[in-house]
Parts: sequence; structure tokens; C-alpha cells
Amino acid sequence: MKLTWFLDVPELRRAVGVAIVLALGAFLLLPLLTLVLWAFADTWQYPSILPQSYSLRWWVWVFENGDVNKAIFYSITTAPVVTLLSAVICLPAAYSFSRLRFPGRGVLFISLLAANAFPKFGLYISIATLFFELGLINTFWGVVLIQLINTLVVMVWIPAAGFDSVPRELEEAARDAGAGPLSVFWRITLPIAMPGILVAGVLAFLAAFDEAQGTLIVGSPRITTMPILMYTLVANYPEPVGAVFSILLSIPSLILLLLARRFLIAGYLAAGFRGR
Repeated sequence: MKLTWFLDVPELRRAVGVAIVLALGAFLLLPLLTLVLWAFADTWQYPSILPQSYSLRWWVWVFENGDVNKAIFYSITTAPVVTLLSAVICLPAAYSFSRLRFPGRGVLFISLLAANAFPKFGLYISIATLFFELGLINTFWGVVLIQLINTLVVMVWIPAAGFDSVPRELEEAARDAGAGPLSVFWRITLPIAMPGILVAGVLAFLAAFDEAQGTLIVGSPRITTMPILMYTLVANYPEPVGAVFSILLSIPSLILLLLARRFLIAGYLAAGFRGR
């Protein structure tokens, strides 16, 4: 009876909803606000709620630090290479899973999750042993290959859903009009499936950009990316340094997610992880 009374009072129900939204917003945004304050704080001592003074000296320190510049360079070079290599390898596989029917298709499709089904650290150690024999330890391509593992699932599953969304009738109509297989693919199939491919590319880039464990095992100490350097800065430097670097680390992810927002809302991410 009491619950029914509560549901019948629109003002109270609306007030509770607003309170929940505000609480959730505070839970999500207050840590980010604290991060921004630390990045510009010069002096911030307890029990003050806000910094006593502000400065850009930590930003200057970060950009003048050679290790930071080196980490930024490797991050912005390895992640795009991993994304492109993943697309070259995985998109043909995604198209095959979508359009072809062959023995073991379902098992192979699900087996792509194997890289994420076990603790990553043990997997990276095993791969590092192989890379040592191949001379890939502390090399650019060794880091690229180890980061490639985290992109396989999204670069196959989501584009496969994108290819599934292409109406077969359009392809058949184009072939009936005299278009060849390649012409049908480039002019019909690929443009319609492109939003799903773009979403997969964004997620693959973010997975490579944020990967730390495998890069640490295979690349360190010669190849140091931003996520790896983040651990050192947080552990050995004042809080503002870690805050500044955290903001720099999050900027590419934020920009890409904003660009892909329309496609994510359209449901391509959820469609890519449906069972086949």
C-alpha cells in the first residue's frame, strides 16, 4: 500500500529520480573534477577543499620531460599501426564469418574470445618467451604484435555485425544490373557496413592505446608508452604530475568516443556481440 502511494505521487517520484541522477553524476564527475584541480594546483594542503594557489608549472614540467615525450611518441605511433594491422587481418575474417558458411564456423567465431578468457599476464609471459626467441623483445614490432591481441575480438565481431546489416537484396540487385563482385563490395557492402567498421576501429585504437601489461613485458625498458609511464609518475612524483599526465592520456580516448558517439548510440556495439 505504501509503495503504491509512492508511485502515485508524481512530484515525489520525480524528486527521487532527480536525486538519484545527481548522486550518480557526482559519483562519476567529482573524481574527474579533483583530477583537473590537481593538474592546475600549485599548493593544495589539508583541510582546504580547493587549492590555495594555481600554476601551470607541472604542465611545463611534463612537456619538458624527455621520458614523457618519448612515451607520447610511442603511444601515438604504435596504436595507429596496431589499428591498421588489425583491420587488414580481421576485416576479411569478419566478412567471411558474415557471408560464408563453413565447418567449424561457430566454434572459430567464439574461439576469438580465448584471448580474453584467461588472465592476460600469463598469456603475455608465454608470448614474450616466443618473442625472445624471435628477437622481438624491446622492439617496436614486438609491442605492436602484443597490443594486437586486444583488438582481435572487436575487429572481427563488430564488423561482422556490420556486414550482416547489409541487405542481401541490394547486393543481388547490383549483380543483376551487371556489377561484378568487387564493384558490389566497394559500392554497396562496404559503405553500408562502414559505421560498424568505424566503431570497431575506434575501440581497437583505444585498446591498443591503453594497453600496459603486454607492452611492459615485451617493450620495456626501450619501448615505454603512456600507460606504462603513468605508473612511474603516480608512484614517484607529486600528485599534480600524475593528474596532468592522466588528462593527456585521456584526451585521445575522449575525442574518439565523441566522434564515434552517433554510431555507438545506433547500436553497432551491441549488435557486434550477439551470438552467431
